[in-house]
Amino acid sequence: MLKGVLIDWGGVLTTSLAESVAEWIEADRIDPRHYREVMRALVTQAYRAGVEPDGENPIHALERGEIPVLEFERTLAARLVTLDGGPPEADGMLARMFAGFRPVEEMNEMLRQARTAGLGTCLVSNSWGDHYAREGWEALFDAVVISGEVGMRKPEARIFRHALGLLGLDPGQCVFVDDIEANIVAARAIGLVGVHHSDPSETIAEMERLFGVHLREPGAAAHP
Repeated sequence: MLKGVLIDWGGVLTTSLAESVAEWIEADRIDPRHYREVMRALVTQAYRAGVEPDGENPIHALERGEIPVLEFERTLAARLVTLDGGPPEADGMLARMFAGFRPVEEMNEMLRQARTAGLGTCLVSNSWGDHYAREGWEALFDAVVISGEVGMRKPEARIFRHALGLLGLDPGQCVFVDDIEANIVAARAIGLVGVHHSDPSETIAEMERLFGVHLREPGAAAHP
Protein backbone atom coordinates (compact mmCIF):
# COMPACT_ATOMS: atom_id res chain seq x y z
CA MET A 1 0.00 0.00 0.00
CA LEU A 2 1.40 3.38 -1.03
CA LYS A 3 1.74 5.80 1.88
CA GLY A 4 4.21 8.51 0.87
CA VAL A 5 5.44 10.94 -1.77
CA LEU A 6 9.05 11.97 -2.41
CA ILE A 7 9.15 14.90 -4.81
CA ASP A 8 11.60 17.19 -6.59
CA TRP A 9 11.50 21.01 -6.47
CA GLY A 10 12.76 22.84 -9.56
CA GLY A 11 10.82 21.96 -12.69
CA VAL A 12 8.24 19.94 -10.74
CA LEU A 13 6.79 22.18 -8.05
CA THR A 14 8.04 25.19 -9.99
CA THR A 15 8.09 26.23 -13.62
CA SER A 16 10.83 24.69 -15.71
CA LEU A 17 14.53 25.33 -15.31
CA ALA A 18 14.72 26.02 -19.04
CA GLU A 19 12.35 28.99 -18.68
CA SER A 20 14.27 30.45 -15.77
CA VAL A 21 17.63 29.97 -17.50
CA ALA A 22 16.31 31.61 -20.68
CA GLU A 23 15.34 34.71 -18.69
CA TRP A 24 18.78 34.83 -17.06
CA ILE A 25 20.64 34.33 -20.35
CA GLU A 26 18.79 37.26 -21.87
CA ALA A 27 19.24 39.51 -18.82
CA ASP A 28 22.96 38.75 -18.41
CA ARG A 29 23.60 38.70 -22.18
CA ILE A 30 25.10 35.21 -22.06
CA ASP A 31 26.03 33.67 -25.42
CA PRO A 32 23.25 31.03 -25.54
CA ARG A 33 24.96 28.60 -27.92
CA HIS A 34 28.17 28.56 -25.88
CA TYR A 35 26.17 28.17 -22.65
CA ARG A 36 24.35 25.12 -24.02
CA GLU A 37 27.63 23.49 -25.05
CA VAL A 38 29.21 24.04 -21.63
CA MET A 39 26.20 22.90 -19.62
CA ARG A 40 25.44 19.92 -21.83
CA ALA A 41 28.89 18.51 -21.09
CA LEU A 42 28.71 19.23 -17.34
CA VAL A 43 25.18 17.94 -16.78
CA THR A 44 25.58 14.86 -18.97
CA GLN A 45 28.67 13.83 -17.02
CA ALA A 46 27.04 14.66 -13.68
CA TYR A 47 24.07 12.39 -14.26
CA ARG A 48 25.82 9.64 -16.19
CA ALA A 49 28.63 9.13 -13.66
CA GLY A 50 27.04 10.92 -10.75
CA VAL A 51 26.32 7.91 -8.57
CA GLU A 52 29.94 7.71 -7.47
CA PRO A 53 30.79 9.97 -4.50
CA ASP A 54 34.33 10.61 -5.77
CA GLY A 55 33.26 12.14 -9.11
CA GLU A 56 35.29 15.12 -10.34
CA ASN A 57 32.42 17.04 -11.89
CA PRO A 58 31.97 20.40 -10.06
CA ILE A 59 28.21 19.86 -10.07
CA HIS A 60 28.69 16.91 -7.73
CA ALA A 61 30.60 19.00 -5.21
CA LEU A 62 28.14 21.88 -5.45
CA GLU A 63 25.07 19.71 -4.98
CA ARG A 64 26.59 17.96 -1.94
CA GLY A 65 27.59 21.30 -0.40
CA GLU A 66 31.27 20.42 -0.60
CA ILE A 67 32.29 23.72 -2.20
CA PRO A 68 31.03 27.27 -1.62
CA VAL A 69 28.47 28.57 -4.09
CA LEU A 70 30.79 31.43 -5.10
CA GLU A 71 33.55 28.95 -5.99
CA PHE A 72 31.20 27.14 -8.37
CA GLU A 73 29.94 30.45 -9.77
CA ARG A 74 33.51 31.51 -10.53
CA THR A 75 34.28 28.13 -12.12
CA LEU A 76 31.19 28.35 -14.31
CA ALA A 77 31.67 32.03 -15.17
CA ALA A 78 35.19 31.26 -16.39
CA ARG A 79 33.74 28.77 -18.89
CA LEU A 80 31.00 31.08 -20.19
CA VAL A 81 31.10 34.13 -22.41
CA THR A 82 28.72 37.06 -22.88
CA LEU A 83 27.59 38.50 -26.19
CA ASP A 84 30.10 41.29 -25.52
CA GLY A 85 32.93 38.75 -25.54
CA GLY A 86 33.86 38.79 -21.86
CA PRO A 87 32.98 36.53 -18.90
CA PRO A 88 29.69 37.09 -17.04
CA GLU A 89 29.57 38.43 -13.49
CA ALA A 90 30.23 35.47 -11.19
CA ASP A 91 28.95 36.78 -7.86
CA GLY A 92 25.25 35.98 -7.52
CA MET A 93 25.09 34.10 -10.82
CA LEU A 94 23.06 31.16 -9.48
CA ALA A 95 20.57 33.42 -7.72
CA ARG A 96 20.02 35.21 -11.03
CA MET A 97 19.81 31.90 -12.89
CA PHE A 98 17.00 30.61 -10.66
CA ALA A 99 15.16 33.91 -10.13
CA GLY A 100 12.65 32.95 -12.82
CA PHE A 101 11.32 29.90 -10.94
CA ARG A 102 7.62 30.33 -10.19
CA PRO A 103 5.38 27.93 -8.27
CA VAL A 104 3.10 25.60 -10.23
CA GLU A 105 0.01 25.90 -8.10
CA GLU A 106 -1.72 22.68 -9.15
CA MET A 107 1.37 20.64 -8.19
CA ASN A 108 1.63 22.38 -4.83
CA GLU A 109 -2.08 21.80 -4.27
CA MET A 110 -1.54 18.12 -5.04
CA LEU A 111 0.85 17.92 -2.09
CA ARG A 112 -1.54 19.75 0.22
CA GLN A 113 -4.28 17.30 -0.74
CA ALA A 114 -1.90 14.38 -0.28
CA ARG A 115 -1.16 15.43 3.29
CA THR A 116 -4.87 15.95 3.98
CA ALA A 117 -5.40 12.38 2.77
CA GLY A 118 -2.84 11.17 5.32
CA LEU A 119 0.09 10.60 2.97
CA GLY A 120 3.63 11.44 4.06
CA THR A 121 5.45 13.98 1.89
CA CYS A 122 9.14 14.76 1.55
CA LEU A 123 10.99 17.20 -0.67
CA VAL A 124 14.13 15.67 -2.24
CA SER A 125 16.01 18.37 -4.12
CA ASN A 126 19.50 18.77 -5.59
CA SER A 127 20.54 22.27 -4.56
CA TRP A 128 22.66 24.81 -6.39
CA GLY A 129 22.86 27.09 -3.37
CA ASP A 130 19.93 28.12 -1.21
CA HIS A 131 17.56 29.76 -3.66
CA TYR A 132 14.34 28.19 -2.37
CA ALA A 133 11.16 30.12 -1.65
CA ARG A 134 10.33 28.28 1.59
CA GLU A 135 7.21 30.18 2.60
CA GLY A 136 4.32 27.76 3.10
CA TRP A 137 6.47 24.63 3.18
CA GLU A 138 4.94 23.55 6.48
CA ALA A 139 1.69 22.91 4.59
CA LEU A 140 3.44 20.87 1.90
CA PHE A 141 6.11 18.71 3.48
CA ASP A 142 6.50 16.41 6.47
CA ALA A 143 10.24 16.38 5.80
CA VAL A 144 12.74 18.27 3.64
CA VAL A 145 15.93 16.83 2.13
CA ILE A 146 18.11 19.36 0.30
CA SER A 147 21.29 17.86 -1.11
CA GLY A 148 23.69 20.59 -0.04
CA GLU A 149 22.40 20.37 3.54
CA VAL A 150 22.70 16.58 3.87
CA GLY A 151 25.85 15.96 1.79
CA MET A 152 24.12 13.60 -0.63
CA ARG A 153 22.67 14.10 -4.08
CA LYS A 154 20.35 12.43 -6.53
CA PRO A 155 20.78 9.95 -8.15
CA GLU A 156 22.69 8.43 -5.19
CA ALA A 157 20.65 5.72 -3.50
CA ARG A 158 21.60 7.01 -0.05
CA ILE A 159 19.66 10.26 -0.45
CA PHE A 160 16.47 8.34 -1.20
CA ARG A 161 17.05 6.07 1.78
CA HIS A 162 17.64 9.12 3.98
CA ALA A 163 14.33 10.64 2.86
CA LEU A 164 12.50 7.35 3.42
CA GLY A 165 13.94 7.15 6.92
CA LEU A 166 12.57 10.61 7.75
CA LEU A 167 9.09 9.45 6.70
CA GLY A 168 9.50 6.07 8.38
CA LEU A 169 8.49 4.27 5.19
CA ASP A 170 9.94 1.55 2.95
CA PRO A 171 10.77 2.14 -0.73
CA GLY A 172 7.79 0.12 -1.94
CA GLN A 173 5.46 2.35 0.07
CA CYS A 174 6.47 5.56 -1.70
CA VAL A 175 6.21 7.30 -5.05
CA PHE A 176 9.07 9.50 -6.27
CA VAL A 177 8.33 12.35 -8.69
CA ASP A 178 11.14 14.03 -10.66
CA ASP A 179 11.70 15.60 -14.07
CA ILE A 180 15.14 14.00 -14.61
CA GLU A 181 15.01 10.46 -15.95
CA ALA A 182 18.33 9.40 -14.36
CA ASN A 183 16.88 10.15 -10.92
CA ILE A 184 13.75 8.14 -11.68
CA VAL A 185 15.85 5.17 -12.82
CA ALA A 186 17.91 5.31 -9.61
CA ALA A 187 14.80 5.55 -7.43
CA ARG A 188 13.15 2.59 -9.13
CA ALA A 189 16.34 0.57 -8.65
CA ILE A 190 15.86 0.64 -4.86
CA GLY A 191 12.14 -0.12 -5.05
CA LEU A 192 10.43 3.27 -5.23
CA VAL A 193 7.58 3.80 -7.66
CA GLY A 194 8.85 6.40 -10.13
CA VAL A 195 6.79 9.05 -11.89
CA HIS A 196 8.72 10.94 -14.56
CA HIS A 197 7.21 14.44 -14.53
CA SER A 198 6.73 16.52 -17.66
CA ASP A 199 3.15 17.84 -17.47
CA PRO A 200 1.31 18.75 -14.22
CA SER A 201 -2.06 17.41 -15.34
CA GLU A 202 -0.58 14.08 -16.42
CA THR A 203 1.48 13.72 -13.25
CA ILE A 204 -1.49 14.49 -10.99
CA ALA A 205 -3.68 12.03 -12.88
CA GLU A 206 -1.02 9.33 -12.46
CA MET A 207 -0.68 10.12 -8.74
CA GLU A 208 -4.44 9.89 -8.29
CA ARG A 209 -4.41 6.52 -10.05
CA LEU A 210 -1.56 5.22 -7.89
CA PHE A 211 -2.95 6.38 -4.55
CA GLY A 212 -6.65 6.09 -5.31
CA VAL A 213 -7.42 9.53 -3.86
CA HIS A 214 -8.42 12.92 -5.27
CA LEU A 215 -5.41 15.23 -5.32
CA ARG A 216 -6.85 18.41 -6.81
CA GLU A 217 -8.41 21.45 -5.26
CA PRO A 218 -11.94 20.60 -4.04
CA GLY A 219 -14.33 21.04 -6.94
CA ALA A 220 -11.59 20.86 -9.59
CA ALA A 221 -12.11 18.30 -12.31
CA ALA A 222 -9.44 16.29 -14.05
CA HIS A 223 -8.44 17.53 -17.49
CA PRO A 224 -9.59 15.28 -20.33
